[in-house]
Amino acid sequence: MTVTRFAPSPTGRLHVGNIRTALHNWMLAQKAGGQFVLRIDDTDAERSREEYVAAIREDLAWLGIDWDREERQSARLDRYEAAFDTLRAAGRIYPAYETQQELELKRKVLLGRGLPPIYDRGALKLTEEERAAKEADGVQPHWRFKLDHDKPIGWDDGVRGKQKFDPAQLSDPVIRRADGSWLYMLPSTVDDVDMGVTQVLRGEDHVSNTAVQIQMFHAMGATPPDFAHEALLVGKEGKLSKRLGSLGCEAFRERGIEPAAIIALLARLGTSLPVEPIVDGAVLLETFDLSTFGRAPAKFDDAELERVNTAIVHAMPFDEVKDRLPDGMDEAGWHAVQPNISTVGEVGEWWRLVTGPIERVEFAEEDRAYLGQAATVLAWSADPWRDLTSSLKDKTGRKGKGLFLPLRQALTGMNHGPDMGELLPLIGEEAARRRLERAAAG
Repeated sequence: MTVTRFAPSPTGRLHVGNIRTALHNWMLAQKAGGQFVLRIDDTDAERSREEYVAAIREDLAWLGIDWDREERQSARLDRYEAAFDTLRAAGRIYPAYETQQELELKRKVLLGRGLPPIYDRGALKLTEEERAAKEADGVQPHWRFKLDHDKPIGWDDGVRGKQKFDPAQLSDPVIRRADGSWLYMLPSTVDDVDMGVTQVLRGEDHVSNTAVQIQMFHAMGATPPDFAHEALLVGKEGKLSKRLGSLGCEAFRERGIEPAAIIALLARLGTSLPVEPIVDGAVLLETFDLSTFGRAPAKFDDAELERVNTAIVHAMPFDEVKDRLPDGMDEAGWHAVQPNISTVGEVGEWWRLVTGPIERVEFAEEDRAYLGQAATVLAWSADPWRDLTSSLKDKTGRKGKGLFLPLRQALTGMNHGPDMGELLPLIGEEAARRRLERAAAG
């Protein structure tokens, strides 16, 4: 069975990049009839917050991304300890004593020589006496995973194709801090083994992590999952945008963006498929394929999201939005204003044209006489707007803008807006005549 996972750290709200990763992993599982695991990476006790765990669940649920099971890393510390002990006994984990300043100095020296800043394994050269002396001085070690330099690392990436790494060109990663807390690498690998994860889809910034973790899988006697690394999101200018880190579901909700619009955009962002206002999840799933993912940066454009959102709002049926509409607004009202809005939240402003009050427009004397005639001519029927304008055209000889615009301004207080043929029946005969008479009176 295909098992994918999304593993956010509850140290903040989800941003658009996280959401895209969650969505794509969910779609992989859905398309294969598999399972999608929500794994809360909360080993960082100082920064992790339960309020962010709740927010992650809320945001995913709002988007319609459901999970088959939830796991918490904070509940699995004994498993990481056991794996640590096993790997240490096998000689794959060793203590290192350099301070951050010492490591930074080594890095600068290597860069100054034009060499890659790879850890020199200085800790492995220490004798037992030297290690004991450091610990006697109160220096607590951090812990590194020892890469096997004799075994080249390679995998067939679902997006990037064949990948090869020389482990000698990678630093032995720090997996545990001096205070005993865990970094990302080992717990994530242990979790993927224990949870039966078969496919890992994540950002291309994790490619070198994958190379390291593949050796961890092998060191634990486990088969690595299939890996795929998608291009990262960038702003429309083609640069990594700090703003993308602040764009999340909370911001989208405040702007009135529909979940379906976010899904439609992010499902195809970075692929060769066109972004379209598709609300049918089955269609998006049917066309979802890693072979369509490109290597070029995926450009997130707010204007494109708004375009998709507007198209989706324009197609939304009344039953889907009725609980979000102003009191008294029925299906006819929704249908009348729907083409003029880009978010459902804008409905109230347009509904005010029906319920009032409306803006008062100053008319020339000629137009006031015309509107007075309109108030007299107005007669209710199955299509009062067509009958009113036809009658006025015959009686006054007006046509085009001169015929229609003063009527719209008198009836709505605006120069543009919903189709008057749909709006006038909603305003009603009494209110419409009153507005025409008021405009005629000046």
